Amino acid sequence: MAASVYQNGHANGVAPNKVAERPRDPIRIAYLVSTYPAVSHTFILREVQRLRAANFEIRTASINPPDCAASGMTVEEQGEADATFYIKREGIRGAIRAHSAVLVNSPSSYLKGLWFALKLGGADPRRLVLAVFYFVEAVILGHWMRSRGLRHLHVHFANAASSVGLIVSRTFPIEFSLTVHGPDEFYDASGLRLAEKIAGASFACCVGQFARSQLMRLSPQFEWGKFEIGPLGVDPQLFLPRPFRSSPHQFEILCVGRLVPGKGQYILLAAINRLIKSYPNVRLRLVGAGPDRDGLALMINRNGLGQYVTLEGSINQDRIRDYYRQADIFVLASFAEGVPVVLMEAMAMEIPCISTFVAGIPELIRSDIDGILVPPSDDLALAAAIQRLIDDHALRRRLGAAGRLRVIEKYDLDRNVAQLAQIFTRRIGGHRRPRQSLPCFESPFPEQASRS
Repeated sequence: MAASVYQNGHANGVAPNKVAERPRDPIRIAYLVSTYPAVSHTFILREVQRLRAANFEIRTASINPPDCAASGMTVEEQGEADATFYIKREGIRGAIRAHSAVLVNSPSSYLKGLWFALKLGGADPRRLVLAVFYFVEAVILGHWMRSRGLRHLHVHFANAASSVGLIVSRTFPIEFSLTVHGPDEFYDASGLRLAEKIAGASFACCVGQFARSQLMRLSPQFEWGKFEIGPLGVDPQLFLPRPFRSSPHQFEILCVGRLVPGKGQYILLAAINRLIKSYPNVRLRLVGAGPDRDGLALMINRNGLGQYVTLEGSINQDRIRDYYRQADIFVLASFAEGVPVVLMEAMAMEIPCISTFVAGIPELIRSDIDGILVPPSDDLALAAAIQRLIDDHALRRRLGAAGRLRVIEKYDLDRNVAQLAQIFTRRIGGHRRPRQSLPCFESPFPEQASRS
């Protein structure tokens, strides 16, 4: 490796501000997600919209149907759903048509892809069955892409959808790349075949340095040139500062996230339980849905927290800003995270945030500068941090203002999508480049040929 120190994804910490060429033809990419659109993944929709505005032709595909009915979607989400190719909706007939066409037209490629999928499944019977299903879905997707002249597939999350994407790349003349968020992908790296996905991908976008470090941990050094830093972001003009309340009658605490163990909502409830005797005006709203809802409801009832805590359920993007506007502070007590978009949204609206020292969160929040970080699982420390913000309205104001500046500086959606556009242009480009001039961000590692 070269002797220069690599920081923030760029040599010597500097992102050269080169200007891309202005060719005529757009880059054409198929985007694959497990579920699209999804309430908890609106950032993908925003990314797709802005790439299209930059003259990229993005065709979306989803393994599963949307996670809510059309009546619960925004107008934008309905439009995306109408234009998205849903693999499972093709059913048995669609699968037979796609597999027959590929087997007749390219039997060697079909058998090569099937053999690769079986090897991916390995000796474990359950994983072998899953691999067969992934192959069935991969042929449906690859046949759809080929019929539309799409030659590059980009997948969000290194989950089952990326397994399908990897098999597509071994069955068809289609390149495969992915965006890795973490941390879930890193817990079962072997089961998710993350090393194989790294080896098979033409490149991988990492939402932060923590995600990139985990890919480096799982791969040989000669693969590191594939890893690009492509941060997520929010629109500061959409998430505008909410009115500040120095002495609210009810102190509103907001938490937005799926109700799953990793989000630490039980720890947050324990912290609230510690606070209510001294601060009876505290109110917590938990926004989100998930398998932990019944358990959280039980804990609320057993501890007599019903008047202090409300389970709001799943809230769509056209309503979520109303909840942010009512919040005095935002708390995310996660045990594991990538770089959470909900924290970016709250910070953009100048809501002081409390979260935990885990994974990618410290890349977003610098404790006591842009927010407050506490150890994960420590309800006593979490309660103390909340109490600190309740008692000190000047601190709330300072952290809220600093949080918005942090988002504008590092996590502005337009800027970060421009960076992603340059990654796509450089990695996929050739004659299919976007027309707009966008700043070019160099990869931190030189390309090296893969070793056999």
